[in-house]
Amino acid sequence: MESVIKIPIDDLKLEGNLIVPKDSKLLVIFAHGSGSSRKSPRNQFVAKVLQKEGIATLLFDLLTEEEDQVYENRFNIPLLADRLEKVTLWLKKQKKFKNFRMGYFGASTGAAAALIAAAHLGKEIGAVVSRGGRPDLALDILNQVHCPTLLIVGGADTEVIGLNQQAYDKLQSIKDLSIIPGATHLFEEPGTLEQAASQAGAWFKKYL
Repeated sequence: MESVIKIPIDDLKLEGNLIVPKDSKLLVIFAHGSGSSRKSPRNQFVAKVLQKEGIATLLFDLLTEEEDQVYENRFNIPLLADRLEKVTLWLKKQKKFKNFRMGYFGASTGAAAALIAAAHLGKEIGAVVSRGGRPDLALDILNQVHCPTLLIVGGADTEVIGLNQQAYDKLQSIKDLSIIPGATHLFEEPGTLEQAASQAGAWFKKYL
């Protein structure tokens, strides 16, 4: 059952789409990339795969519509990470989610925001998955990320492979770098997004 929720953050209300499968005790919060939104078809596809595994998902907009009009905001990683942290802490205060294990799924710049939030929140976050992400934008804090982290990159996304390798080398936690053959940055090639979603589901099931 899907519900649209409004999450109060500072003086704002951020909209999110929340789906909680029956008997679920795991929740993955999605952090989308620049120029994207909670309606991203790729993230929605991954969310559906996780839901079939019994994992609850929250896709929410990190910025309001007005804020998203300002191009620089999309790359303001500290702001995006701060929003993600506040949403996570708000969820933790809700009776329904008090005993849930939580993880992050980040795409593009959202991956950097997820890793910074995970570093700040410590044991509150059980696992992080990055798809086609830019974890290099959080390089100076990666050694403070303690949860298991999976970096998924397309095999044809050569520049981003190098950036993810840098981030992988800096991570001190349980970690893996998965390169999906033939996939470009958006995982639009047949079967590649399915592979990424399947690996994400397995990672969350194992570590959450």
